[in-house]
Amino acid sequence: MLIRKLNKKAQINNETGLGTNTNLSGTGRFFNRNGEPNMQVMGMNLWQRLNIYHSLLTMSMWKFLLVVVIYFLGTNLLFTAIYYLIGIEHLGGLMQVHGLELFGEVFFFSAQTFTTVGYGRINPMGFAASFTASMEALTGLMTFAIATGIMWGRFSRPKAYIRYSKNAVVAPFRDGIALMFRMVPFTRNYLVNVEVRVTLAMQVMEDGQMKNRFFNMPLDIAKANTMTANWTLVHIINEESPIYGFTKDDLTNAHAEMLVFVQGFDESFSNTVISRTSYTYEELVFGAKFLPMYHPSEDGMKTVLHLDQLDAYEKVELGQV
Repeated sequence: MLIRKLNKKAQINNETGLGTNTNLSGTGRFFNRNGEPNMQVMGMNLWQRLNIYHSLLTMSMWKFLLVVVIYFLGTNLLFTAIYYLIGIEHLGGLMQVHGLELFGEVFFFSAQTFTTVGYGRINPMGFAASFTASMEALTGLMTFAIATGIMWGRFSRPKAYIRYSKNAVVAPFRDGIALMFRMVPFTRNYLVNVEVRVTLAMQVMEDGQMKNRFFNMPLDIAKANTMTANWTLVHIINEESPIYGFTKDDLTNAHAEMLVFVQGFDESFSNTVISRTSYTYEELVFGAKFLPMYHPSEDGMKTVLHLDQLDAYEKVELGQV
């Protein structure tokens, strides 16, 4: 329960689309650090939950390649089993081998048919074997067409390549204090016309019920013409801030979560990209300031940016300017 009164000067945000019912978030978070909603969807059948196309489009590259290899091996093993059921005597040109070597002959014939390579040494004989081989060739053609489209979609899909600091900090700023976090582009996909919006989510007691309330957190600088290096976002904690006068315990009791929304135009994709993340009260450090991430090069002609210093901070006394 929130032990302090809410700041009446704070601006309420009713446009988050997240609702006021605390059953929506419980004591968890609204968004995970990777920007995905922290929500488990029920009431759909297995096929709807899988959403294979979306999964293949968004999964990490190593998982995608693993799925491709497993599918390729599994499909060829299936057709190899079918050839055995039909009878491998209906495959002409097999070497006079036995056991695993014979299995390898049939398996690699299946792989050659699936990929439409067709070296020609082994060929199907009879209707059943020929029909199976033709269906496998059709399956292979369709598979490669779909895989090509998915690969193109993966490479061409606009994505905001932004990393966020692990923690947000409350640090001295000008004549007071401010809440800060920072972000940085980690590829050569530079963004222009970047805009950042931050919303504070808290649980408060109203009419005997716990409810979610959302407040705008104005930033000292919320827009940038371009983002090529790290950017520290600053919310000044003044009399208009929703966390004015709050302590770490107050934010903990309110299950506070800072929702971050970033939008910009990516020059490489020539498209608008978005990014989300959030910081909970557990990821907020009071009395700390970020350490510099960059310095001039030795010849003074370039700026050297250290991405591994994104999370680096040092402890300071609040109130110390």
